Amino acid sequence: MHPAPVDSPPRPRHPRLARATAVLAALSALLLIAVATRWEPLMSLDGELARTVHRWAVDDPGLTQVNRVLTDWFWDPWAMRALCAVVVVWLVWRHDAWWLALWVAATCAVGTLIQQGLKAAVGRDRPVWKDPVDSAHYAAFPSGHAMTATVVWGLILWLLRRHGAGRALWRTACTLAVVSVVGVGLTRLWLGVHWPSDVLGGWLLGALTVTVSVTAYERLTASR
Repeated sequence: MHPAPVDSPPRPRHPRLARATAVLAALSALLLIAVATRWEPLMSLDGELARTVHRWAVDDPGLTQVNRVLTDWFWDPWAMRALCAVVVVWLVWRHDAWWLALWVAATCAVGTLIQQGLKAAVGRDRPVWKDPVDSAHYAAFPSGHAMTATVVWGLILWLLRRHGAGRALWRTACTLAVVSVVGVGLTRLWLGVHWPSDVLGGWLLGALTVTVSVTAYERLTASR
């Protein structure tokens, strides 16, 4: 008998993960096509929702400032990448899991490359307002904030599950993940720097990146 590697504790394979990956891939592809071809129903809905939220942001400068602080300091992509770096260090220091740590870091890096590649390929303009409350650079689709937060928190939840996190820690992590992923998307809409479908695209593509990465890792470690 051969003991399992430290960085890859045995876990049963879940067919639901494969189904989730297929669904996420299909939804991401459909949304990407709709955005790239400027499908009129989606463009109209995006515009209507964005204009409504922008009016709220202009009318409530206090709440707008709160959203700006959250999106720039707590949920900024670089803050999320720093959190990922902490997780990588934890894996190496506490579990000597070099292979898993490298895999997590690579997944975050690949997610960033996918995000930037799609921004350049689609080239969608951000909303333009006569009275903007914030500004942002680069193309709009997908939302980098939403995608990065989804990738990082998705990986964290996967790692906690693999290493047998207790109920209290698991519930706390799930709460933080939901608040962060949903919250950062809403701040981008509130500040008027993204269309709703940009945020949805970030969520879908981020979740797809995680499920593909997890599936590939589990298959590779199983073959070892």
